[in-house]
Amino acid sequence: MSAIYEDPGVLAEYLLFHYGTAEEILPRDIAWPQGMFQALDFAVRTTLHFSDQTAGRGLDLGCAVGRSTYEMSRSCSHVTGIDFSHAFIDTANQLREGKIVDYTRRDEGHIVTELTAKLPLGFELSKVDFLQGDAMDLPSDIGGFDRVHAANLICRLTDPVLLLNRFPNLVNAGGELVLATPCTWLEGFTAPENWPPGDTLAWLQGHLGGAFELVKRSDEPFLIRETARKFQWTRSMLTVWRRR
Repeated sequence: MSAIYEDPGVLAEYLLFHYGTAEEILPRDIAWPQGMFQALDFAVRTTLHFSDQTAGRGLDLGCAVGRSTYEMSRSCSHVTGIDFSHAFIDTANQLREGKIVDYTRRDEGHIVTELTAKLPLGFELSKVDFLQGDAMDLPSDIGGFDRVHAANLICRLTDPVLLLNRFPNLVNAGGELVLATPCTWLEGFTAPENWPPGDTLAWLQGHLGGAFELVKRSDEPFLIRETARKFQWTRSMLTVWRRR
């Protein structure tokens, strides 16, 4: 797994990505394309693809700094967020403790803006916990979950099939699995021999189709601000699966 997610600059980008306001990401004095606004709040929007009913245990794999974990807790009795990055999990736990986290938004060269991240109101903190861990090697006693969420994770694993093969045991019968992936298969994260041999959706169906029913497929854009003039605008393929 790449050490890039331990970098303070990347941590700051993800704090802005998860907790920044629209104006902090896209200041009002610029005429931004409308599509950039539509790509905000990705960590919230992906969790809205679960059904409207309340659920029991939830699992958020690759939770980063935790916003999607909290959003899942609105309708789950308890949610565990797991990420490989120590920096991400340490920060998520600081926010869970009610702390305000200071970070720096890079604007241009030596020009930066000091910002703070804090949890929005309305979350029950007792319903959430965070663990540092490897999505490809989860504890054997982790148990089953009624909802599992993994956004922009699959194509960042060294051997993603290890996780795909684990999903049938992670998701309870009738439970839901929400996967999102931009399908950006890169050698820096995944060796080419572990990439899908063809289309990513067909590859997912081949591994999950026996245990899961594909309920829905859609696209969710997301926006990561690197500097005042450089953004990552990406379209993630989102699939919703129900455990047979």
